Amino acid sequence: MNLPEDIKPVTYLKTKTADILSQIGEHRRPMIITQNGEAKAVLQDIRSYEAMKNALGVLKLLASAEDDLKNGRVQTQDELFSELEKSLA
Repeated sequence: MNLPEDIKPVTYLKTKTADILSQIGEHRRPMIITQNGEAKAVLQDIRSYEAMKNALGVLKLLASAEDDLKNGRVQTQDELFSELEKSLA
């Protein structure tokens, strides 16, 4: 992150929206928008957003799997295949 380039006040967003979108798309770095000197929003390009969303989805799956392991909600491969065979028969 390049702080002088990547942190802008909301007034800059209002007047330079096209420039901001161009910069975000070209550099693929998020931009922090401030209001009254306080960070209020983050703008990022769609590809980075989708990649982040996918990564969070994978992390949620891993957290759920870890919870299942801790709480004994697991079964062996043989048990799973046996159940599947019974349900398909």
